[in-house]
Amino acid sequence: MRLEVKLQGDRVRLVPYSAWHVAKYHEWMKDPWLLEMTASEPLSLPEEQEMQVTWREDPTKATFIVHAHGHDDARDEDEASMAGDVNLFFNDDEDPANCEIDIMIAEASKRGLGLGKEAVLLMMAYAVDKMGVHRFYSKINETNEASLGLFRKLGYKECNYVKAFQEFEFEFHVQEEQRAMLAEILRRTSLLPMAQKDY
Repeated sequence: MRLEVKLQGDRVRLVPYSAWHVAKYHEWMKDPWLLEMTASEPLSLPEEQEMQVTWREDPTKATFIVHAHGHDDARDEDEASMAGDVNLFFNDDEDPANCEIDIMIAEASKRGLGLGKEAVLLMMAYAVDKMGVHRFYSKINETNEASLGLFRKLGYKECNYVKAFQEFEFEFHVQEEQRAMLAEILRRTSLLPMAQKDY
């Protein structure tokens, strides 16, 4: 999905997954644990580059790289500030406002800092306001304690367990109270223009 905006929160800046991100992302996805937690297959660098283009053009996917960039950090994003990614998948043909969300903080040194929580909330706030999403769901490996804890803290409720994949599914229905909370988050979020290197 071609999104022409960056989302700036208190601790993170979400930048649409761009060509210059691919090399670092490819290094992350050599980690067997990350592959298992994200139910991913290893790709070659050319395959990863092709995937980035495909995802950018796919109207059912919105992929942002999470950068560890606070409000007061005026620097441009670079590989050193990359922390992980946050994604939206619109796979429900019968209900386009039903959206899968996932988060990965790939850099071990950037885990446990609240980056994942803020990234998910920013993404949810943007999706509700700009895309009309009314339900989020997330599929999480049963051994991924960090993600299980995060989504529970955010108010997601367990709604399914798939034994074959050893995955829990959590859901979040956007009611008026949640909508107001997410609207306030978006109000405090800066929407930044894309840089030339991001295209």
